[in-house]
Amino acid sequence: MKINWKVSLLAIALLLASGFGLTAGENIDPVAVQEDGNSQIGRIPYSEVRIREFPITMQCWTFRKFTFMETLEKVQALGISYLEAYPGQAFSKDMPGVRFNHNMDEAMRKLAKKHLEDRGITLISYGVVGFDNTEESMRPVFEFARDMGIRTINTEPKYDDLSLIERMVKKHNVRIAIHNHPPPTKYARPETVLNLIKGLDPRIGACADTGHWLRTGVDPLEALRMLEGRIMNVHLKDLDRFGTKDALDVPFGQGKANIHDILAELTLQNYYGPLAIEHENPNDIDNPSPPIRKGVDYIHSITHYRGYEQLLKNRGGRFNKHGWNHYGPGYFLLDEKTGVLKSVGGMGLFWYSAKKYTDFVLELEYKCSQKNTNSGIFLRVPDMPVNNDYIYHCFEIQIDDASKGIHATGSAYDAEAPTQSAAKPTGEWNFYRLTFQGGRIQIELNGVKVLDWKAEPRGKVRDFSREGYLGLQNHDSRSPVYFRNIFIKEL
Repeated sequence: MKINWKVSLLAIALLLASGFGLTAGENIDPVAVQEDGNSQIGRIPYSEVRIREFPITMQCWTFRKFTFMETLEKVQALGISYLEAYPGQAFSKDMPGVRFNHNMDEAMRKLAKKHLEDRGITLISYGVVGFDNTEESMRPVFEFARDMGIRTINTEPKYDDLSLIERMVKKHNVRIAIHNHPPPTKYARPETVLNLIKGLDPRIGACADTGHWLRTGVDPLEALRMLEGRIMNVHLKDLDRFGTKDALDVPFGQGKANIHDILAELTLQNYYGPLAIEHENPNDIDNPSPPIRKGVDYIHSITHYRGYEQLLKNRGGRFNKHGWNHYGPGYFLLDEKTGVLKSVGGMGLFWYSAKKYTDFVLELEYKCSQKNTNSGIFLRVPDMPVNNDYIYHCFEIQIDDASKGIHATGSAYDAEAPTQSAAKPTGEWNFYRLTFQGGRIQIELNGVKVLDWKAEPRGKVRDFSREGYLGLQNHDSRSPVYFRNIFIKEL
């Protein structure tokens, strides 16, 4: 294996910096190298990360001065569709003494479900809730979670033996997330959580509270990197100060947490869980909605893929090819952990059969294994491919660094040549942005516009459809092509 000395030196620098303890704001971008077949994927700097859209959840503790029913109304007004409940919130002004918790009877659970459904809000997590290390104590919490459709229970166990919790997780298929409060609590530091859950069922992980890490003097970015792969839930907070328990919550983007880089790190980790808002500033307790709205607006402003659909789905921490089919020889291998596709053999077409698209922006990343790697992205394939005739009725946006003109990378294959070359060297990831609106095709490669063309039948293309499927080509067995992060937005 050839040693990349630049990567090695930077990795050493990161280790040294970590050992001396970086403070919040001193963010060195990671270069964590992963294996992808015979190639390497290097993490890009946070400033270059295209942040994914995360589901935003409201932690009901934010509205602890109000009832559960009032909270639903306020959450709906904020445009938030997911909820994280905590045990003990007053249920309704009309029901004095009734609390929302796992001891509610069946009638109260049905009532809660009805009001959630009426508001279009989904209850997905619950906590922080405590229970003893006995099945008698745990069972009501897990059964409540399963009955209410709750995916994750947040807790802070007082004991180190989690074998019973693990059995309950396996039995009920509900995840456990270990939450962190500031010292002197047990889980103030991320390494404590990591050591506790090591070797346990992967559905047992961390509820990462960025605000409490800041109060503890822990850089959230260091903590997230340490817990990579075991983060079940995130309590997202931004604070006005670092390293003091008296720090106050502020709208996202206005404090010391570095929310942009936190979301970039979660994107790089392929974290697909929620971001739970838990605004605890006592000065806002009577009306926390305005700072929450400001914070959500900031998240939207830094989210690159807002409103996009991801075409390689991630379910339960694993990518899958649901909705995709393959025509012709060869196939694509999918790394279910990283979401990277690798072509094998050919010539064939890996096409997204779940939907036809009319006007859209398609964004994806690709990488060539060799200089002569040949592939392409097919736009508006008119019908289900049953033979090779489809190539005459849709456009292929070419990937071929060894060719020129109308067959070069960035061309509408056999029809219109790119205005310039913008591909990165072989082995590096490239970013394609393909816009097909009406009859116009615009192509950006690595941020450079290489094609802006009013499409017309030309070369091999006899005609093209107003709508159709999308497809990725596997060309041959000699030079694989890799794809990842395939997103589409309809226009």
